[in-house]
Amino acid sequence: MLTAEQIMASNKANIETLFGLTTKAFAGVEKLVDLNVNATKAALAEAAGTTQAMFSVKDAQELMALQASLLQPMAEKAAAFSRHLYDIAQGTTAEFGAVVEGKTAEAQKAFTGLVDNAAKNAPAGSETAVAVMKSAVAAATNAYESVQKAVKQATDVAEANMAAVTSTAVNAAKTASKKR
Repeated sequence: MLTAEQIMASNKANIETLFGLTTKAFAGVEKLVDLNVNATKAALAEAAGTTQAMFSVKDAQELMALQASLLQPMAEKAAAFSRHLYDIAQGTTAEFGAVVEGKTAEAQKAFTGLVDNAAKNAPAGSETAVAVMKSAVAAATNAYESVQKAVKQATDVAEANMAAVTSTAVNAAKTASKKR
């Protein structure tokens, strides 16, 4: 049976976890805002430079050359922006995942302790029921670990795909700008 002190300690730990997660969420939002502000400033500066360059163009050939020179850097910047955005989202998700994993491990440990305590205090003849309960807990733990591994593998595949798509987009822009 839980004591009042244990309940208070549990509630305090849960509130601290909630505030910690809230802080992490705001940090992620702050990074997104900073990324967007910096990208907007850079885009405005580039637009001013591009506009000035367009006013100095004297013929269609210079215009085509200007367009070709702008294509590759724009693709690279878009790819870099997407990568930064992905990194921020991935980092925030990883921080949340670490907290969830920690809390899940604590809950599993507490539940296993309850099962063990119940097994010690179980009446004679209930060994089969205790064994079934322990087996169910072990199966649930194994299933959870399998899901964690699958999520980790999916995340690794998504990161590899993001890198491949970014590289392909930048290379396509380079090829297109060279052909012009």
